[in-house]
Amino acid sequence: MKLGLISLGCAKNRIDSELFLGVAKEYNLELTSSLDDADIIVINTCGFIESAKQEAIDTILEVCDYKKKKIVVMGCLVERYQESLEESIPEVDFYFPIRDYENIDILFKKLTNSSSSYKMDYTKRVVTTSPHSVYLRIAEGCDNKCSYCAIPLIRGKFRSRDFDSLIDEAKVLVANGAKEITLIAQDTTRYGTDFKDKDPRRLEHLLRAISEIEGVEWVRVLYLYPDEITEEILLEIKENKKVAKYFDIPIQHASNRMLKAMNRRGSKELIKQHINYIRNYIPDAIIRTTLITGFPTEEESDFIELLELVKETKFERLGCFTFSNEEDTASYDMYPKVHSRTAKRRYNSVMKEQEHISLIFNKSLIGKKYNCIIDDYDFDKFAYIGRNYMYAPDDVDGCIYIYSPIELEIGSIVNVEIIDASAYDLEAKLINIKKDGTLF
Repeated sequence: MKLGLISLGCAKNRIDSELFLGVAKEYNLELTSSLDDADIIVINTCGFIESAKQEAIDTILEVCDYKKKKIVVMGCLVERYQESLEESIPEVDFYFPIRDYENIDILFKKLTNSSSSYKMDYTKRVVTTSPHSVYLRIAEGCDNKCSYCAIPLIRGKFRSRDFDSLIDEAKVLVANGAKEITLIAQDTTRYGTDFKDKDPRRLEHLLRAISEIEGVEWVRVLYLYPDEITEEILLEIKENKKVAKYFDIPIQHASNRMLKAMNRRGSKELIKQHINYIRNYIPDAIIRTTLITGFPTEEESDFIELLELVKETKFERLGCFTFSNEEDTASYDMYPKVHSRTAKRRYNSVMKEQEHISLIFNKSLIGKKYNCIIDDYDFDKFAYIGRNYMYAPDDVDGCIYIYSPIELEIGSIVNVEIIDASAYDLEAKLINIKKDGTLF
């Protein structure tokens, strides 16, 4: 039997898909990228915001057009809306919520008529990204209870993964070709704080241990909560040459009134203090943030305050979302709501300002030299697609187009000089070439 999988949503969700595929291999299912050839089609859904939910539903309906296929729908959307999905789309054979993942063998016994029992095993993940750059999920769930966020409802309370199991998984990933490992969780800064056995190891210890694995070249960490970035974490990022000086710090807003409404800890003043401290402590640090426009009760004065912070702080990287009104969150019943057109206008204003900031910053990089990891090749531009430490994987921030007179290996790390810049992408030339056409 052949199994095809569609994975929607974030990198954390993709890891669930990869764990699922690992179990499928244990049951001797053949994995295929062709849905036409598949006997079983699995859709791993996202249910975080309205656009993601709509994408998931549209995908399910499209897959239901495939005749004589067993269809499995799993993930966040099922965790939130299983009953309504079963009623509205009965063509799906199995709905598989997150809470049942520990009993995945029950599902596969039904799919394959097997009597064997296999469980999700991180060391048997089937990596679906390029093997040279992989994610490592270090914790699950979240305790922050931001008023707009459904993640605690979907994923439960914050739970750090066992330290040694993470190192074991990282070693397997490296053995399979990983050079860059990106640590992810809903709140990576809290890693280890919930250990009941008083294990003293925290995020800084994990960063160091992974960087010491032979074959690891880069370690990156995403989703840092601003008031939980400790001196120990900062010191490890500063001193460890393999850890990217990249700080992904979602702040969501700048108005203290809005921050309180969002149930975010801290204030605008503390956010500015944290950012200034990071930049003074690590001068080459790249700071990325995300913002929300159109949150309930947001007034024009609140938005102006947000826009002024963007102008003042000049984040190197910034993403913005319009508010998504999610059932069962505290913000769902907050009024007055901000009209979608107003939220979109404010979003556009933020992104226009950020485009200007990004362009100035990128132009300042022309002439500078960096180590870059090669992710792919663009046949339209006749250039390799790469990233330096300033760019997160999966085109989150853009990329660097690298022109090379010689063929480069995907996953290799090369030295380049920046020769041109746009708002979000850079262009570079290869500089570590010997006279015989080989690399230094």
